[in-house]
Amino acid sequence: MSMIDDQTRRAIEWDCATLINLYMLRNDAGDADGVAALFTEDGILARPTMPDQPIVGRDAILAGFRARPAGTKTRHVVSNIIVEVESETEARASSVMLLYRGQATGDGSLPAHHPADPLIGYFNDRLRKTAEGWRFAERRGGLDFAP
Repeated sequence: MSMIDDQTRRAIEWDCATLINLYMLRNDAGDADGVAALFTEDGILARPTMPDQPIVGRDAILAGFRARPAGTKTRHVVSNIIVEVESETEARASSVMLLYRGQATGDGSLPAHHPADPLIGYFNDRLRKTAEGWRFAERRGGLDFAP
């Protein structure tokens, strides 16, 4: 690892943790464009529920999020975020994820809770600083317990 001063390392850790949190918030808001924008152009996403089916490229990631069934509601809770700074432009991160899913009711009431939830899993990330800021070069998830 190159010599990075503490202030720079902490700033990178903060920016990368913010990126991880933004992913969850935009995902839950149904903001497909916003989620896809968090990836590098050649980024890779392997969802925790489909770890062996990686989606490659920002455009494919966008299409995948846009193809979600209408009315699906999610709430992700992310914790235990650890960022390992490798250089001023590269980092790795790991985090734990808790996912609740539901289906919109149509009458404006709270979504009906999915009977197999919550799902508990993780993400392992490779992060890269680009002209757009820190982005996911690779985001690989998995589940810790069967649904």
